[in-house]
Amino acid sequence: MPRSRSEPDPRPKRSTVSKANGPDMNNRSILEAILFVAERPVPASELAEVTERPRAEVEAELAAMAADYEAREAGIVLKEVGGGWRLFSHPQARPYLEQFAASPAATRLSQAALETLSVVAYRQPVTRGQVSEIRGVDSERSLHTLERLGLVSEIGTAPGPGSPILYGTTETFVEKLGVNGLDELPPLADHVPPPQVVEALERPFRPDTAIDLRDEEDS
Repeated sequence: MPRSRSEPDPRPKRSTVSKANGPDMNNRSILEAILFVAERPVPASELAEVTERPRAEVEAELAAMAADYEAREAGIVLKEVGGGWRLFSHPQARPYLEQFAASPAATRLSQAALETLSVVAYRQPVTRGQVSEIRGVDSERSLHTLERLGLVSEIGTAPGPGSPILYGTTETFVEKLGVNGLDELPPLADHVPPPQVVEALERPFRPDTAIDLRDEEDS
């Protein structure tokens, strides 16, 4: 019996992702790849939308992935936190991760961390929401990395709804840069952050995001 026009089509939408760059991936691999690069907990509804699969099916796959990691005693765990799903290192691996983080080879900053550090250095005091606005991506993980390395720290809260945390650079940052103070920071150069980030740094914040940053609060 044909469906009426108002009746929704229960069939999954055809994927718009191009397969031209290689063979199709299985569903679990796609979810794993998304969660690996995500810098925040990703809701199942968002994963379902991206993968164009029913939410119930995605939730079942996530639960199976979490159980599989636990059964294999993998070095990573998958948890549902803050309204979404996120990959974490296994708690028992913490001593080894701390040792690795302290090694000279591990102190080289990623491009994302360098961009985030540049934004904080030249626009401080600045909130996480403002950093993310300039970079165009969520910067929570990069800020945590910079805090762990002692390059940035919380220096207060911004006025207004939510009282978002303000970040600034530390004395360690100044020492590593080899200057006496922030007034000696070198001019922005295209080779430090990408040109689009430099351009954004030189623009004022949009009025609607400068203070009201309730959506940026950590869950």
